[in-house]
Amino acid sequence: MKPALTAAAVLCIGIGSPALAQDRDAVLRTYADIAAAAYGDSLTTAERLQAAVDALIDAPSPEAFQTARAAWLAARGPYQQTEVFRFGNPIVDDWEGKVNAWPLDEGLIDYVDGSYGGATDENEYAVLNVVANPEFSLSGERIDAKEITPALLRGTLHEADGVESNVATGYHAIEFLLWGQDLNGHADGAGQRPWTDYAAGGACTGGNCDRRGAYLQAATDLLVSDLGWMAAQWAEGGAARAAVLENADAGLSAILTGMGSLSYGEQAGERMRLGLMLNDPEEEHDCFSDNTHNSHYYDGLGIQNVYLGEYVGIDGRVVSGPSVSDLVAATDPALDAEMRDRLAATMTALSRIKIAAEAGFSYDQMLERGNAEGEALVMAGVNGLIDQTKSIERVVSALSLDGIAFEGSDSLDDPEAVFQ
Repeated sequence: MKPALTAAAVLCIGIGSPALAQDRDAVLRTYADIAAAAYGDSLTTAERLQAAVDALIDAPSPEAFQTARAAWLAARGPYQQTEVFRFGNPIVDDWEGKVNAWPLDEGLIDYVDGSYGGATDENEYAVLNVVANPEFSLSGERIDAKEITPALLRGTLHEADGVESNVATGYHAIEFLLWGQDLNGHADGAGQRPWTDYAAGGACTGGNCDRRGAYLQAATDLLVSDLGWMAAQWAEGGAARAAVLENADAGLSAILTGMGSLSYGEQAGERMRLGLMLNDPEEEHDCFSDNTHNSHYYDGLGIQNVYLGEYVGIDGRVVSGPSVSDLVAATDPALDAEMRDRLAATMTALSRIKIAAEAGFSYDQMLERGNAEGEALVMAGVNGLIDQTKSIERVVSALSLDGIAFEGSDSLDDPEAVFQ
């Protein structure tokens, strides 16, 4: 993705005052506290998923399978609220591909429907099917995969041969292993992987149930390990916290870069507008589980959390403190009111998508060509995100920050390029 929107400093209002510098430091501490809480909740819910996966593999049953699926869905809410910490914080962006890389060529991992096709010029390993193959050749090297371990997934398979869609780890690899492919097209319905894909002996469907279980456990163990590492980076004494607190202006720039880039290029563009332009259900963020409506909602909520300086944890606890909103209100109260209104409008639009999907009008259906109601719902979210990004640009200027560039998307900046 290319940088699209930029903002330059045009105001200088008391920037050197000790009181303002102290206020900015307090805002950065709130930001780091919210990151620590959200990554901590992501870790807690991933550990619950890990326990559910272990129970499924130990004693496969329909109930254990549904419990593991439910645990995966529960884990997505807190994690999606952390995506606002990307883009502005290199320590997060360099790590994020391990846990949330998307889209993925699922044939790398396990069996796929015949309609999926085979290897392509872009990805020789699109149908490698590690679950079915205890030995295979990769980049000219013979790989012993008799044991499916975290080291195999992370060190050998993830982004194999330098191909980004060779996603072997993270939430979406686990999602595929729990739901399988969504073959419903634009019809309602998620993937229909049977629980017997993890059954023992003659009850096993899909073949290689023991290896599939080993893959699922290894991927889940990695997710827990990765989230534990990131949670530690935001705790007291952690590297991410220290980097944000080191310089007030740089820290605020990181905050606003994350807000603007997620709002514009990533969510409005790559995750929403692009799928609507292509009318492609494969462009759903959580495409196997049909959970995309929740991913969009919690991404939006994460942006709002950071601006308002408040996060509500999975146990109901509230983490709050001095906020970007407070800084803007002290400089330009009208702009703060505008920013709050636009964040609220975006959340209303994303809530409507979520409510409609939960009532049976799935995100797949919304993306179908000619579905006017679906297009209106999705575009309301896109337009809300674009509008709030324009306000974020104004916030950048009001806080006398410069050199900030937000991520862009061809779907918003150069639509014709999408079809070339």
